[in-house]
Amino acid sequence: MTRIGIITGSTRDVRVNLQVAEWVKDFADNKDINAEFEIVDIKESGLGRFNEAIPPLMTNKEYATEEQSIWSRKIDSFDGFIFVTPEYNKNFPSALKDHLDYLGEEWHHKAAGIVSYGSTLGIAASLALRTTLSNLKVATVEPQGAFSLFNDFENMATFKPMEVHKPRFGEMIDDVVAWSTALKSVRKEKSFA
Repeated sequence: MTRIGIITGSTRDVRVNLQVAEWVKDFADNKDINAEFEIVDIKESGLGRFNEAIPPLMTNKEYATEEQSIWSRKIDSFDGFIFVTPEYNKNFPSALKDHLDYLGEEWHHKAAGIVSYGSTLGIAASLALRTTLSNLKVATVEPQGAFSLFNDFENMATFKPMEVHKPRFGEMIDDVVAWSTALKSVRKEKSFA
């Protein structure tokens, strides 16, 4: 079965990020699709700011802390991802960037979808995240979830997405699962190279 990690993008105490991730998981779990979805909350990872002497972790696993090793195994266990990111200053949060930077090959040859939100739907954050993910050899699907703080949140605090998003969001889930399943063969071929 194809495993998809739903990765939160914020660690702030006042975040709405986890609400969005939980909605994504519930939506995905209710689709008739051959995949397993799991929320991966970066706030619970135990990792701090990325401040390693030799990036990424794949080059110095023997020096990894317990938290880094756990993060490595967790990400390696997935076939694909859905990143849930807010937009801060036209970019995705530094906490998410740090969590991406801790690893290397664990991300390679997997697929991802992006769910963004903000005052302008988080579009700038999603574009920045796509660039970073491409450098990590992650193939991002075109359909994405993009939510407005003004229309999809009650008082900018409680996530209540409009129904209009569901068809496009369903396409994103389908594409993430299809691409993630297909890329398993690429990873298998690379492991024998």
